[in-house]
Order: sequence, then structure tokens, then C-alpha cells
Amino acid sequence: MSLRHARSTGSGRFLPSARSALAVLGGQQGSGVLVAPDLVLTSAHVVGDAFSARAAAPGLPLAELRVVWVDHALDAALLRSAEPLGPAPTLSRLATDRPIHGCEILGYPRIQRYEGLKLDLDQLTGTVLPLAGQVRRVLTVELDHPPVAAEDPDGPSPLAGLSGAPVFAADGLLGIVRSVPRGRGHRRLECVPLATVTAQESVRPWLPGALLAPVDEHPADRRHEKEYAEAVGAAYRRTRIFGLDELGKRASEWDLDTAYISLEATAPGRDGVPVPQRIDELLGPRPRVLLRGDAGAGKTTLVWWLAAHAAAGTLGPGLAELNGLVPFVVPLRSLRARDAPFPSPGELPGVAGLMIDPAPAGWAGRVLAAGRALLLVDGLDEVTQDDRDEAHRWLGGLLARYPQTRCVATVRPHAVAPDWLGGERFEELTLLPLRGEDIQAFVTAWHDAARLDADAYDRAALDELERDLAQQFRHNPNLAELARTPLLCAVICALHRLRDGFLPETRWELYDSALTMLLGTRDERRRVGSPDGIRMSVEEHQELLQRLAAWLVRAGQTEFTRDQALQRLERALPGMPRVRDQGTPEEVLTHVINRSGLLQERTNDVFQFAHRTFQDFLAAKEFVEDDSLREALRHAHDQQWHDVLLLAAGHCKRRELPVLVEGLLEAGSATRRRDLKTTLYVMAALAAQHRPWLEEGLRRRVEKAVRSVVPPRNRDQLAQLARLGGWVLPLLPTPEQITPDTLDMVTALIASVGGDEALPYARAFAEAGHSEWFVNQWSAFPAEGFARDVLVHLGEGQSLVVETAQQLRLVGSLPGATGFLLLGDFTEDDLVRHLGGRPLTYLGLCGAPVDLAVLRALDCSRLVNVVIMTRSPGIGLGPLAELPALRYLTVDMPPNGGGLDLTPLRAMPGLQVTVHGAARRLLVGADALGDRLTVA
Repeated sequence: MSLRHARSTGSGRFLPSARSALAVLGGQQGSGVLVAPDLVLTSAHVVGDAFSARAAAPGLPLAELRVVWVDHALDAALLRSAEPLGPAPTLSRLATDRPIHGCEILGYPRIQRYEGLKLDLDQLTGTVLPLAGQVRRVLTVELDHPPVAAEDPDGPSPLAGLSGAPVFAADGLLGIVRSVPRGRGHRRLECVPLATVTAQESVRPWLPGALLAPVDEHPADRRHEKEYAEAVGAAYRRTRIFGLDELGKRASEWDLDTAYISLEATAPGRDGVPVPQRIDELLGPRPRVLLRGDAGAGKTTLVWWLAAHAAAGTLGPGLAELNGLVPFVVPLRSLRARDAPFPSPGELPGVAGLMIDPAPAGWAGRVLAAGRALLLVDGLDEVTQDDRDEAHRWLGGLLARYPQTRCVATVRPHAVAPDWLGGERFEELTLLPLRGEDIQAFVTAWHDAARLDADAYDRAALDELERDLAQQFRHNPNLAELARTPLLCAVICALHRLRDGFLPETRWELYDSALTMLLGTRDERRRVGSPDGIRMSVEEHQELLQRLAAWLVRAGQTEFTRDQALQRLERALPGMPRVRDQGTPEEVLTHVINRSGLLQERTNDVFQFAHRTFQDFLAAKEFVEDDSLREALRHAHDQQWHDVLLLAAGHCKRRELPVLVEGLLEAGSATRRRDLKTTLYVMAALAAQHRPWLEEGLRRRVEKAVRSVVPPRNRDQLAQLARLGGWVLPLLPTPEQITPDTLDMVTALIASVGGDEALPYARAFAEAGHSEWFVNQWSAFPAEGFARDVLVHLGEGQSLVVETAQQLRLVGSLPGATGFLLLGDFTEDDLVRHLGGRPLTYLGLCGAPVDLAVLRALDCSRLVNVVIMTRSPGIGLGPLAELPALRYLTVDMPPNGGGLDLTPLRAMPGLQVTVHGAARRLLVGADALGDRLTVA
């Protein structure tokens, strides 16, 4: 039989269900169906007693599959591929006792082979008879037409090979073929119902969430759920990218499939080393996540992306178990704007204001009770402190009532205490600033969107601007530091284009220039005159918007209604006769909403600033110009006001800045909370840097205040002090002054500042015998200088974190390092070239999948400890059995990574093995290791 491929017919195009039908080659030839992009369901007797099989389909190369679950009594097996094989079909349950006509069976029966041996896909139709075979728990299908072949009583059925073939109804997969009963003229098939397979507890960990949904007992639910998914897609599949609104609506509203880039994040790391990973990799295995991130870091965009793709079932393998879940988005800012209570379960579908008819009674509760909900709570920091406590109680109560609900909640980094939702079993992730490759990816994506409108902007000019900006980012570390969030990166892209390559140098100047672009040059560049019969200058726009922004900040909210905005304008317009004479307050408000580019309608008659940072920037301007700085300083204890106070520094003149700086110092000295004291003293120092002149005595007071909270006592204080950059370094204790209990925080702060200015401080500590505190921080410094000045002092047997190809090349100049945690996507050739011949004592492989056979080309005779964190399933541990000194092995399995074969390690009695991320029952050979195995 030819196994190279299966032949397609006609034009070579297939229905979606056809692309999921495979030929399975195990103990015998059968058929199978994709139930996830990398999971194949087939009959157990097709696999037999083997641990692997192969699969083929039209247009698909022969694929190797691993048996991950089998039930011979049920006659069903689940096989997994290392790579996605194609799209999975819609999955459904049988919820009727009425015959279902027009069903189809897709498979590779014996009768369909061509040239005698080669496989070909066949399509059969028939009627599912739900009551026939019910006692034996089989699903019966009566074929519309028998195969054109006589039944041979002693030979195989012409339909042999159809075992494991999927049975489809119009709305999805119902089951798989098990056998062809004799004496029926090949007219009847007995099948395993999908519901029977999913009822087996042993298979449930492998299956996507959509496949585990209970039988739909409410006919209206399915129809509404489909409409709800479409409404979620319409609401959340598009986003606005700053700076592109100059190009027109088509380009300013960007499809999230184009706009979204997977950001980096960290989870609390084992052994003190948090490893950066893509956020979708981290979200997959965590049912409840509190996601921290700065303003503009992409938290809301991530929430929208998750909602749209979960509803559509289009998330990739790492998040496949979210496909088909029902997303309930809860934007807390909207609740605050409407002064609405936190929603009950039945109110969840209406919170986001989707354009859809009301749900059937009890629908949301049924979704939650079935564990099919994805709760996305956006902006825990965008409610007041009192409301946050209530939000905690609401969220905790909801999840206690429906414990199977998946949940992601977002918050700014310091808005709530660490482990704030720990009691509800939330794990915390932190979005990282954009760096290197992510900035370049964003620049490319932004300019791709700009090129959509070829009539307005010359593509060649945009190509040149993109190349120039990418070059500036590569060679200007200060510019890359400004682009730390997607919002700021978009601002830089927009201003770079507007100014033909000239860019502001500080964060405050970025925002100021962005507002000038939006309020002053936007309509001029688009040659828009007075479409509303009203013309306003930049200053006039700002006068109105900053009053609205200040009112929002005072009220602790970010959304407002038209009536609320109108009240603010009516108070301001009497002092603006030129604007007042051009139209009514309602007409002026309409003009501001339509033309400013800063306000956007979130839901019907509810508006917000395009981003909260612009709201805070304008509110700060109002507090300064209205001589209300002392009012703002009374809120210095409230994290929601911190950005306002910092941005106010840029608006302050010579007489106003001391008021702000002194007020922050007084607020810091008045609190006993060291974390808050550190934050306020850091804010005072940052504010003091905004003007070239500040009274010397006040500068000394600022320095003394910051010195009083140095060194930091925890990671939050360290992160605050690091905001001061090189300014804070002379305030640190020297190696001679350091105490053992503060050494870790001081060296970590030096590394957090990083760069050329921190290198002399790191060198001083390394020369004093403290180089081991910097082994995880190479990437924070210039690679060559750090190796030459710091790492050269590593003692014998030290381990080192290596992230880039340049760092790996420099390893040769560091004779003391014998252990390496490799976080980059290094090839096996890279490892042999740069680590070959060096005696290794520790090796961590945490990047691209590497065949462990490479260890045979390295000096591993003294290798004691191996750590493997891989994104690819199917790790072959055999080469580890050849390492005589190996005593510790840690394996972190990838999300949905499946099983692991530990049998090669049985003959290593001194080896302790720890496996993270896999259930014990999925570990082959686990029992033989006994108490030498720890499964976390």
C-alpha cells in the first residue's frame, strides 16, 4: 500500500470537515478525525497495542503520531502530533432521539483504494438512528446507499478501513465509526458517540474545552450562542491604532489579526529566575490570571483579542482549550461611568454593550455552570480603592459559585497588593516592556497599516520612513526606552512620520507633540476645513478637553456620557467667546468628539479618551493652570493620581515646580508605608528633573529623601527606584558599606538600571567578590563590556544565564563558568561550537527544542544538574542515561505538552527527577522511579 499521500479529487478543494478526516496507519489501516489541530481521534483496534501510528490525508505529508490515550473496551484512542495537522471541525453532542438525516461519514475504506493499494478519501451519507444500539452505548448510522460490492462472508468488508472515521451532522461531529455489522449488506455502521468518549475522566485532560460542553438541553441556547459569538467578533476584532486616524477610517480601525503582537510577560520564576515568555504561552496552562501591566502596555488589546478569538474558536495550539468558551468581557470603567453595580451572572452578557438581542432566560448561568465561560475583567485599577474591595468580593463570590470558570483580570502594576487574588487561586503575570524584536515587529506592523491607504501617502516614502525608524531604534537606546509600551511605540511611529524623522526626547514631549498633532495638524494635513461649521485652535480644544479630563480624574472614572460632558462645556464656554459664538454647546461638543481624535464612543452615548494617559496628561495641565496643584497633592496616596502628578511636572513653570516637589516630599514623609514612601520620593525626584533649574536646597532635600529609602527592601521598591535610572546609582552603598541582607537588592537595582552608566558599579561589586549576583543579568548591560569587567571575575563552577548569540560567543573568554542556563533559540551547532570542550556541571535548555543527543558532543562527564523547559512535546530523554554524574533532572512540560517517557532513566538509582506541568498518569515509567520522582 502506498503511504506517501492520499489522493484528492476534483479541484483539490475540501469542505472544512473533509480537511479533518485522516487515514490512520497503526496495527492496521483505519481512519480518524482531528478534534484539535494536533489531536486525532480514532478506533482503538486500529492502533492495537502500539505506542505510535502514522497519519496521511490529501495534501498532507505522512505524519508521526503518539498514542496518548486508549480505551480498548470503548474502542477509541487519541493520538497526538508534534505539529498541528490542520483545523479541527465543529464539535457537538447528540441531544435528540429523533433520526438525523443527511449525515456524512468521511474516511478511507478498502473499496475506495485506487490502483489496488493507494488510499483515497470517500464520502458516505446516511441517517443517524439515536435509539438503535442505545443499550450497547453505540451510535447507529444507516447508510443511504450500500457500497457497490458483494458481501464476502469470510473476507473483510469493503468498508474495512473506515474504522475511526468521523460521523458529521450539519452542526458538527457526532462520533466515530467502530464496526460494520455483518448481515446488514454493508448498510449499517456502529459508532462510538462523542459524548461517551468525553465522559471518560482519563481522556478529559487532553481535550479542548469546547469538546467537554454538556448536552445542550435548551434549543434556543445554541442559536443565541452563535449570535453572541458574532457580536463579540464585531465588537472586539477591530482596534484603533494611535496615529493612523489621519489615514481615514479604513486604516485607523485595524483588524486585531493584523494589529496584535504577542507580548512578553513573566510569571514568578522558580529559583529566582523569571523566564520571559510570550503571554499566550503563559496564559494557556493557568485557569485564573491577574495580569499586571503599565498604562498602554496592551492589557485591553489582549482582552479584546482573547474574547474575539475564543468566541470564534481560532486560538492557536497554546490556547486551544479556550476555543469555544463563551467570553464575558467586564470593562470596569464602564460600570463606574454608569454608576452601575457589579453584574450578577445573568447580567454578564450585557455589561459590554454588545449589539445583540437579550439572551434566553438563564443562558449565562448555564454557561457558567458548565465551565464554558471565559471571564475577562478589564481594569481593576480603574475603580476607586473602596470599589476595588467590592470588586474583590464580587469576583471571589462569582468564582466560588462557578469554580470551573476561566478568568483573566487586568490591573496596573502597583494598583493592588501582591497576591491580591491569591485566595481565589489566581496566578500573577506581568507584561514586560517592549524590547528589541518586539519594537521592530510593531514598527513593521504600524507601517503596514499605514500603507493600506496608498492614495493618501506614497508607499515609497513610508518604506523609507520605516527603514529609518527601525535603524534609529537599533542604534538609540534612549529612543527604545521611550517605546516601552505599544501605545508609546505607536506615538513614536506617528510623530516620526509627521515630522519626517525628527522625534521628541522625553515621555512628556511625546505626549505634548501627539496632542498637537491630533488637535492642530490632523485636519490641516487631511485638508479638512470646518465640517461642523466650527473652527478651534489647539489651545481652545485643550481648554475644553482638560476641564473634562480633570473632572474625570476627580470623579475617579474614565468614561462619561454626553450629558456629563455638556455640563463641563457649559461652564467653560462663557469664558471662550470665539468658540461660543460659533455654535450651541451641543454643536461644540459634537465638533470636539468628531474632530479632536482624542475622544471615542465606547458604547451607545458613553465616551472615553482614546487612552487614559491622554486624559491624565490633560488633567495635569488643568490642575497646574487652575492653581489646583495642592488639591491634586492631597490625593498623592492614591495610585490613580500618580501619573497625573508626574505629568504635571512637565506643565509646571519655575514657581510651580517647587510646590509639586515639596508636596510629594511631604506626602512621602507623612506615610508609614515604606512602599508608598519610596514611590512618592521617587516621584519627587522625577518631577525635579523636569526643569533645568531648581533651588539647590530643594534638590538636596530630594536626594536626602531618596537616600533614606535606599537600599530597597522588596521588588516593588526596587522597581520604583529603578525609574530614576543612573541618577540613583551614586546614592547606593558601596561594596565596602554593603550588608549581607541588602546585597541582593543593591545588585538587582544596579542591574535594573543597567547600560553603560551602571557598568562601573557592577564592576566594583564583581571585583569585591560578588560577581555571582550578576549571573542572571548579562542582557541588562553591553555584552562585551559586561563580560570583560564583571563576568571575568566568576569563580570556578559558577553558572551563567545566556540569552543571545553574542553572549554565547563570548563564553569562551569566561573560564570560570561551567554551568549555563540557555534562554535563547540556540541551535545544536551553536552549543557544540561554543560549549564543546568545556567541562559542564549544570545545563539548562529553555529555548528552542534541542535534541538531547547533542550532549554526546559536549563534555558532560561532570554534569550534575539538567533543567529542560521546552515549547515542543516529545522530549527524548535517552541520552541523559549516559551521564555518569547526573543527579538532578527538572523538566517543565509545555502547555498541553502531553506525556513524557521516563523509562530511559530507570537504571539511574542516584537521579532525582522533577516534572512540572504534566499529570503523573501521563508519565510513562513513573512507577519505576518511585519516590525519586516529584510531579508538580
